[in-house]
Amino acid sequence: MIRFNSAEELGSIIRAERKRRGYTQSMLADFSGVGLTFVSQLERGKPTAELEKTLRVTQTLGINLFAESRLDNE
Repeated sequence: MIRFNSAEELGSIIRAERKRRGYTQSMLADFSGVGLTFVSQLERGKPTAELEKTLRVTQTLGINLFAESRLDNE
């Protein structure tokens, strides 16, 4: 499991998985039902990316996102 703490880190994870699958940004946008500009901004770590669209992209790439309490890990 890869932890990320910023929009930039999540964007890097998304970009790496997109490239691993051989998708262009345009292909990922089409497969996810989002715009090309959104994918580009998401990969660059734009902090105001819409959560619902982000979830569509991560689901398309097979990336699972988890939420866990930090208090449980201390």
